[in-house]
Amino acid sequence: MAQEEEVLGKAYDSRLMKRLLGYLGPYKWQVVVALISIVLKAGCDVLGPFLTKTAIDKYLSSASAHNHTFLDAFLSSKPLVGIAQLGFFYFALLLVGFGLEYTQIYLMQWTGQKVMFDLRSQIFRHLQHMHIGFYDKNPVGRLVTRVTTDVDALNEMFTSGVVAIFEDVFVLAGILIIMLGMSWWLALITFAVLPLIFWATMVFRKSVRDSYRRIRTAIARINSYLQEHVTGMVVLQLFNREKRAYRSFDRVNAQHMDAFKDAIMAYALYYPVVEILSSVAIAMVIWFGGFGVLRGAVTIGVLVAFMQYAQRFFRPIQDLSDKYNILQGAMASSERVFKLLDTPIDILSPALPQKAVGAGRIEFDHVWFAYRKLETTDEAQPAAEVTSNGHGSGKHGPGEHDSGNHGPAEAAAFDWILRDVSFTIEPGETVAIVGHTGAGKTTIISLLMRFYDIQQGAIRIDGVDIRRMDLNDLRRRFGVVLQDPFLFSGSIENNIRLGSDWITDEQIETAAENVNVADFIRSLPEGFKAPVLERGSTMSTGQKQLISFARALAHDPKILVLDEATSSVDTETEIRVREALSRMVEGRTSVIIAHRLSTIQRADKIIVMHKGHVREIGSHQELLSKRGIYWKLYQLQYKDQELGVGETRVGADD
Repeated sequence: MAQEEEVLGKAYDSRLMKRLLGYLGPYKWQVVVALISIVLKAGCDVLGPFLTKTAIDKYLSSASAHNHTFLDAFLSSKPLVGIAQLGFFYFALLLVGFGLEYTQIYLMQWTGQKVMFDLRSQIFRHLQHMHIGFYDKNPVGRLVTRVTTDVDALNEMFTSGVVAIFEDVFVLAGILIIMLGMSWWLALITFAVLPLIFWATMVFRKSVRDSYRRIRTAIARINSYLQEHVTGMVVLQLFNREKRAYRSFDRVNAQHMDAFKDAIMAYALYYPVVEILSSVAIAMVIWFGGFGVLRGAVTIGVLVAFMQYAQRFFRPIQDLSDKYNILQGAMASSERVFKLLDTPIDILSPALPQKAVGAGRIEFDHVWFAYRKLETTDEAQPAAEVTSNGHGSGKHGPGEHDSGNHGPAEAAAFDWILRDVSFTIEPGETVAIVGHTGAGKTTIISLLMRFYDIQQGAIRIDGVDIRRMDLNDLRRRFGVVLQDPFLFSGSIENNIRLGSDWITDEQIETAAENVNVADFIRSLPEGFKAPVLERGSTMSTGQKQLISFARALAHDPKILVLDEATSSVDTETEIRVREALSRMVEGRTSVIIAHRLSTIQRADKIIVMHKGHVREIGSHQELLSKRGIYWKLYQLQYKDQELGVGETRVGADD
């Protein structure tokens, strides 16, 4: 993550800029008005010293008869009246300049906020559609940085960077034209210090660029470190790691501070250097311009105007050097943001989805699945290719499957989690899936929800391949309770409803009654409207789990999935959950994953997984009579209650 944050590319990339400007499309009229305001404001800034020059040369200088300007038609020949008119024009310019600056600042800030809103919404919408495997590879801190820091950098470019650059360029161009028009040789004397200013700007830009890169890297590390250690604060305190964690954070924080101090030093040196050089330029204007006045080469008004223009000329150059860094940071941020937005969504609903009609029949048909592909050699072909034995072509469409026979080369290409898994769950059946840790139980649930796509085989719901189904329609069929219950900030009522407006208050209360959590909720001061803090931190694990059960039941799913839903609750809560389960599974297809075999003995069918294979299928009594893997698991859990330690050791070692 830090390496990605460290990269700062070009200050201007036409491809990225074109794409960024596309976000201004809905607000083009506001941008047009802002740009017109910028041009007019630059004109107001340039005309001020020209009015001063006119007042001096026309009314206060002895050479007034030889100086004519385009303002002569509007000015009185009487000195007092003419000076008053010029004063009024100057004041009017200030007022107009104020109005124009207000207009462009307001419109560009407003547009910047709109663009930020649109961009953040687009990023979040994109993140919502990414499959779960994407989050396995991308840390939360990186994604948060994209939505916050990077979008802020783009906002700064829209509101300060590009706008200021346009204004500075127009001001510089206007001053340059007027100065050369008034006295080209005095203008060249004024510009004599520009090479030194450009050299100082290059040094400053390089220094600040390095500091900005280090600052961005440090911010990324701070975000990542905070996210990880705040989330794991319980473990941190449990093992007395506070001091060590503080020292580690102190080092990361110090890197950020040191980088900022270097940037401050660069600014502290650069701006005084430019001020000194601009003062030298003004001194040269006074020296050479004064001699020019004495010789009659220039007027006093021109000299005064040049002094004012010189002061205004070097200010935009300072701004441009700073805006260069803003632009460069924005280009780097835009590249990272667009890289995220361009990440393909691997799992999509089909263009012409099929509707599954039925009570919830589930079929796994010769399913092979791997989370990752291994490094392959010439001999190790991917599963999508035909092997030498002619099996497993992998080129079947959704709904089809291969024979499930895979050669050694194909098997070596993937780190298989599921291997040729086939089973059927009939509507209304309660089926339990058991096995050792890593056997592939939770993977089966993830594949059912289509969080991942399988490499070979087919998974069908009511006869329709899930790859042919609309994702929303597919997932709406399921009610899922996970091992680690997750509650959102809000109220208990909102956590049960979870945005489904069609669920009434009566249905919420009924669901809570059915899972034995209504009494607890009503005991709270605000009942179902009681606030829930982040992740339900004020509730016990059992209470959060029961609310998760109520959430699943309130949505009235056709298929109920419980993934280790009782593994982290106490015995009393487990009894309450078991009573709730007996009501929840009525009339529904139910899939239960559990380590505690006590929760699944009444299941209609038990599927035993071992190393990615389906090894046994049957009822509790049927599997015990086989004295296979399930019997061993049962012996290990109930040896003290039923068989005694000695007999269990024999059974476990068989």
